Amino acid sequence: MKPTVTVVGGGLAGCEAALQLLGRGFGVKMYEMRPVRMTGAHSTDGLAELVCSNSLKSEEEETASGTLKAELDAMGCVLLRIARECRVPSGSALAVDREKFSAAVGSALARYSAFEIVRGEVTELPEGPAVIATGPLTSDALAARLAELTGRENLHFYDAVAPIVEFSSVDMSRAYFGGRYGKGGDDYLNLPMEKEEYLAFREALVGAETAILRDFEKKELFEGCMPIEEIARRGEDAMRFGPLRPVGLRDPATGKGAYAVVQLRRENTAGDCWNLVGFQTNLKYGEQKRVFGMIPALANAEFVRYGVMHRNTYLSSAGRLNANFRFAGENKLYAAGQLTGVEGYVESIMSGLVAAVSLARETEGKEAALPPETTVTGALCRYVASAGTDAQPMNANFGLLPSAADVGKKERKKYYHERALRDIIRFVRETGFSD
Repeated sequence: MKPTVTVVGGGLAGCEAALQLLGRGFGVKMYEMRPVRMTGAHSTDGLAELVCSNSLKSEEEETASGTLKAELDAMGCVLLRIARECRVPSGSALAVDREKFSAAVGSALARYSAFEIVRGEVTELPEGPAVIATGPLTSDALAARLAELTGRENLHFYDAVAPIVEFSSVDMSRAYFGGRYGKGGDDYLNLPMEKEEYLAFREALVGAETAILRDFEKKELFEGCMPIEEIARRGEDAMRFGPLRPVGLRDPATGKGAYAVVQLRRENTAGDCWNLVGFQTNLKYGEQKRVFGMIPALANAEFVRYGVMHRNTYLSSAGRLNANFRFAGENKLYAAGQLTGVEGYVESIMSGLVAAVSLARETEGKEAALPPETTVTGALCRYVASAGTDAQPMNANFGLLPSAADVGKKERKKYYHERALRDIIRFVRETGFSD
C-alpha cells in the first residue's frame, strides 16, 4: 500500500497537491489551522479560499499566464478544471465565484475515503513524506521551524487586498459595462472620471490616513501588488498609466472616452458583488469609504469588504529547495505555494502539482523529472531553486524563458506559447509525469 502523505495547509497549493496524491492512490492527512486560528487576510475556514482577488488571470495563449494554464492542463491539473466549472464572466481572464470554488474543491477532496482533514495549527515540521503549503501567512511558530531548517531568516513582504462593493449601490448613470477595445463583452463595469474629479481623488488618496506601518516595512511593499495609494504617490499620472488607464474604453451611450477609468470586476455568479480592480489598499476603513466615495459612481457605495494589508512570508529558497520544491536532506519533505517564492494563484497551483508528483515519484522509486526550461512551469521551478536572498516573489512571465532572438518581436509571444506547449506535451509523454 502507498503511504499517507502529510499536507500542511489547505490553500490552493495544498489542495492541488492533495488531489494529485489522492488520485495516485496515496492517503492524505491535511492540516489546516483555520478556524481554530485565523489569519489577517482570510475570512472563512474554506479550503482553497481566494484572498486577494477572484481572478486567476488571462487564458489568452499569447500571455505567460495563459501558457502556464495550458501547461497545467497538459499535466493533469485538477484545480483549473474546478475553476472553470465555477467561473464568472471576466473577458479573457479566468475569474471564479469564490464561495462556489472553495466548496467545489472541498467536495472534490471529500470524495476520497483516504483523505482526512485536521483543524489546528502545526507548530513543528512534520516527518516525511510531507508537503508544507502553509502559504505566505504561515504562522510564526512554523515559520521559525522553517528558518531553522533552511539556516536563514525568512524573507517577507507586504501584500494588500482590494475592496468589494454591492452592485446595487453603484450609480449606473456614471458607469457602463464593457471591456477594453470591445473585448470581453460586458464583463467589466467601468467608472469614468473627468480630469478635475481624478485630480481631486488623487489628492485625497495621497493625503488619506493609512494603517500604521513602520519605516522598514514600507520598504518591503511587493511591487506586483502595490497599494493604490502608493501608486498615486508616484506621480500625477501614475494611476492613469496603471489600474485607472482609460485606453480602449468609450461610453457606449456617448462614444466618448474619459480622463481616467476605474474598473470593477464581477465577484460572484449572482453579480451582486464587484471588486475594484487594482485597488489593493492599506487605507483605514473609514478613509476607504470617504476617498473611494469620491469616484462619482461610488458616491453612495456600500462596501461588502474593505481592503486590507497583511504580511506575507516566503523562503530564501536558493540552496534550500531544489527545482522540484524538495528540501535538501533525506526527509521526503517538500514545499509548495507562495511560501516557496512563486507569486500568484495559478503559480501556487503549479507548485503544488509539481511538488506532489515529484514526491510521489520519489516514493515509488522513480527518477525525478522536471519540465524543460522552455516552459513557464520549468522556468518558474528553476527560478525558485536559484533565486537569491534579495529576490522578490516571481509570477509567470516570458522573461524567464530562454530567449528567441531569431524570432521577430511581434511573433515572439506566439512562438513562446507554441514552443512551451510542444515541449510540455513531449515531457509528459516521455516521463509519464501525469500518470
